[in-house]
Formats: sequence, C-alpha cells, structure tokens
Amino acid sequence: MNKENNTSMQPSHRSTFKERVKRTRTARWVRFGVFTTIFLLLIIWIGSPWLLLIYPLFFDIYITQYIPWGGWRNIKNPFIRTICEWVDAIAYALVLVYFIFIFAFQNFQIPTPSLEKSMLVGDFLLVSKVNYGPRLPQTPLHFPLAQHTLPIVNTKSYIDSWQLPYKRLKGLGSIERNDIVVFNFPAGDTVASKMPNPDYYTLAHYYGREALHRDKARFGEIIYRPVDRREAYVKRCVGLPGENFEIRNNVIHINGKAIASPKKMQLNYFVKTNGTKIGEKTFEQWGISVDDRMYLNNSANAPYLFAQLGITPRSDGSYNPVYHFPLTQEMYNKVQASPIVEQIVKEPDEMGGEVFPLDGVHQWSRADFGPLWIPQKGATIQLNADNYSLYERAIRNYEGNKLELRKGVVYINDEPVTEYTFKMDYYMMLGDNRDNSADSRYWGFVPEDHIIGKPILVLISLDKDKGWFNGKFRWNRFMRPADSLVN
Repeated sequence: MNKENNTSMQPSHRSTFKERVKRTRTARWVRFGVFTTIFLLLIIWIGSPWLLLIYPLFFDIYITQYIPWGGWRNIKNPFIRTICEWVDAIAYALVLVYFIFIFAFQNFQIPTPSLEKSMLVGDFLLVSKVNYGPRLPQTPLHFPLAQHTLPIVNTKSYIDSWQLPYKRLKGLGSIERNDIVVFNFPAGDTVASKMPNPDYYTLAHYYGREALHRDKARFGEIIYRPVDRREAYVKRCVGLPGENFEIRNNVIHINGKAIASPKKMQLNYFVKTNGTKIGEKTFEQWGISVDDRMYLNNSANAPYLFAQLGITPRSDGSYNPVYHFPLTQEMYNKVQASPIVEQIVKEPDEMGGEVFPLDGVHQWSRADFGPLWIPQKGATIQLNADNYSLYERAIRNYEGNKLELRKGVVYINDEPVTEYTFKMDYYMMLGDNRDNSADSRYWGFVPEDHIIGKPILVLISLDKDKGWFNGKFRWNRFMRPADSLVN
C-alpha cells in the first residue's frame, strides 16, 4: 500500500504539463504560494531581479516535478532508502540553516573576558543580522557551520578564489553608541597559524615580517582570510563615523566632551592583604573568576614589581600576600571595605604595552589615547606624512588601494595625493574589561563591511569555574535580552 501511494505521488514521465499541474494537490499549491511570497520579498530586499531566473526550478520542485526530486522514495532496498532519507533531511537542514545564518540570526559564544562583567565567558548569544542589515556572503563557497576551519581535518572551510563585492541589505536601524556589536576581526586578514595572538601586524612590528614568514616552526604558516571568514569578535561601540575620539585617564571623550563609562567597566588592580590569603568563598563574593585571579608573591621579580608599584613591605622587608585582578567600581568599593585588605594600587598604564598605530610617533596608551578622527563614508581628509600611519590600514587593506609614502609624499595607486575620500563608515570598539581587552586601541578602526550583527538574547550561560551539578548553569541569564545585561 505504501509503495503504491509513494509511486502515485510521482507524475508519470509521459504526463503533459497540464496533467502535472492539474494533479498537484492543494496543499502543495499552498506551500508553493507561501514560498513564492517569501522568494519575491527576498528579491525585493536584495534588489536583484536576476534571481527570478531560478524560479522555474522551484516551480518544478513543488508542482511539475519533471526532475524526480523524491525518486529515492521508490528505492526497494530499505537500507539504501534510509540512507537517502537521512541525506535528504541533512541537506534540507543545512540549506535552511545557511539562509537563517545569512539573513536572520546566528549563534555565537563569548570565549574571552574582554566584555566582563557585561557579557560573561560562557554566554551563548543569539545575534540578529536584521538590526543593522544582513551582509550578503563575500565568500559564497564555504561550509555553512564552520567559520574558517573544518574541525577534525583542520583544513580551510571555504574556497576564496571566488569573492563577491561587499553588499549590506537594509536593516531595522544603524549602530548606536554603547551597542554591543559582533564583527569580524579587522586585523585577522593575515594570521600566523601557530601564534594567532597577538595579531599578525603586532607580531610583524616586534619580530619583522621576514622572520614571521621564515620561522615556520615557531609561527606556522601565514594564512590569509577573507573578510567574512575572519574570527568573530564582540565589543562595545564607543565611537561613531565622523567623530573625534579620545581617551583621557580611561574616560572616553567624543568631540571634546566626556561620556559616561559603562557601569560594569573593569580596570586592573594590585591588592595587598593584611597577611591573610584570599579564599575561594571571598573571591566568589567579590565576583572574581578563577582566570582573573593572580597571586604574585611567588614570582621571582615580585619584590622589584612591588617596589615599583609603591606597595609597602613588612618591617623585615617581606610582603603580605599581593593579588592582581580586575574590578568594577562596585567591586572596588566592596574590596576596599574588606577588613583583610590593606592596600589597593591601580595597574600602571604602561603595563598595557604599545597601542595603535605602532609607529613610534604617536605615544598613546590604553588609558590616554588620541585624539583620533574616525573615518566616515564620503568624508574627505587631508592626507600627509603626519597622519599617514593612522589611516594607511583603512585606505590600503579595507578599501583596496595601493598606498605608499615616498619621501614625505603620499601615493595612492601610484598617483601623488594630498587628500582621500573614504568609501565606508568606521567605528571604534572597546571591551568593558578595559585592561584585559584587545580592541580598537590596539588595532584601530572596525570597517562597516566587517559588521556581523547585534546580540539580542543570551540563550544559555555556563560558568566555566563551576561543575555541572554545582552552579554550572547561570539560570538568571538564561533567555535574557542582551540589552538588559550590558546597560
């Protein structure tokens, strides 16, 4: 009976077009009508009527079935038929996931503490592509569930020989200050496979490009990645296109005016106790994760470091226990009020290392950065030797020009120039865990074509410091709107 039903559903190869259309069930016409509506709306959204050329294929899938799409159902061997059924289901699911990931939503996991205490390590985020407008794939030939590397086989998950130009569809709005944004890592276009952190350009600054390419045992292969195949980062947008951005003593100034810091912003501190070692329970009460804690007294250079920091020793020259960890202002107040704490010292800014633009001229730090004008689409700047290092990466790497500085004169595509008009908008992105965040202070601007989307929901949250039956699940963060946790 089942065999007869399956066979009767497939039109005979001798059937005419009218016969095929006539025998199509009402339910299939309804499904085809729904699909047609979605397909036409998608064409209007994308703005590409050329997609109508594949519409006859879908008409055949739903209605005429000249191509025996479900022919595997008539296979007599049950084992082979089961395999075909699984292949069909998996292929359908992959296509569906692929389109959902492109046009609607995608899930991401927070892997690093750069946004704590706003977004936590172990948060699984639902990221909306619709808020800022979905970005059409620039590398269309890729495995839909892998970013840049296939697991197990450890090979590229994409073919980059075919690249499409950047295009973003219209979204619900645009990026606003203090938005948490997911984007592709701008300095991730070139990667040393054995040493991905710090980024390639920082490594080249310290070791030289020739050393990176020559010493494969240490640095591995040097890999190029297209924009949409680069690592995904999540940070807070603190600077918008066309603004003058500056940080003074860890306070952000926009166009010369100070703006409020995030309530959960953290800075690093050295904390000396009265002789008592800080226990696990106290660390938990203060909200300090295992990875953030560092006990320093066992370090060989501890006495020298403590002397440099102004941490006072005992009368015999030894030191009480000293720890290093990040604190929000609220956490700082709690630690300062503790009876076991004797001294708190802010981590010096110079411990953050060199920052953008790594030219030896702009002597900025992570706490005192800028002033720096953020490029805006259509805006023109005077380009010279003084600001060349600030904008060279945007002009060369992000906007695809040949750029050189010869004897104080700037050349773009071998033509001497004194000004440049930007093709894209750019943003400044910082982590809330300010002293433990690799962000725009270290690698510069985030171009608009790197923007992925906005986190709108924390799906689940797992505490890496807890066991599965001992607080692993942060139930208070499950299915929470992201904005309620970061503002």
